[in-house]
Amino acid sequence: MSSADIPSGSLVILQEVNPTSPHFKQGASLRVTGKLQEYNVDTAIAVIADGGATLAVDTRHLRLDLRVGSLYQFIGELSIQPTNEGILKARVGRNVDGMDLNLYQQSLKLLRQFQLDQISHLRQLQ
Repeated sequence: MSSADIPSGSLVILQEVNPTSPHFKQGASLRVTGKLQEYNVDTAIAVIADGGATLAVDTRHLRLDLRVGSLYQFIGELSIQPTNEGILKARVGRNVDGMDLNLYQQSLKLLRQFQLDQISHLRQLQ
């Protein structure tokens, strides 16, 4: 697989990673951000939280010192478990302490609106 075949990870907020969301698909490539709530060294499973939503993240392929209470961003593929719970199998992770999560979410909303406006504009030109 070349690097061009590796998806970048759709920008989503944790509240969007739930069974009713279009992002909640087996193998979906996602980029998520949240505060590390807990970390199990034995299983390498981290749990991140934001706005009342949580997500388990499999960090076994990362070399990252995780600290509970710090803010992290992960890119990986979603694995849907038989219990209909999602676990992100992270391939990239980074500490983003200092990021204003509210401002980040506002910019994500603006980005999505801009993308919709561009699609609408292109359709009008056709």
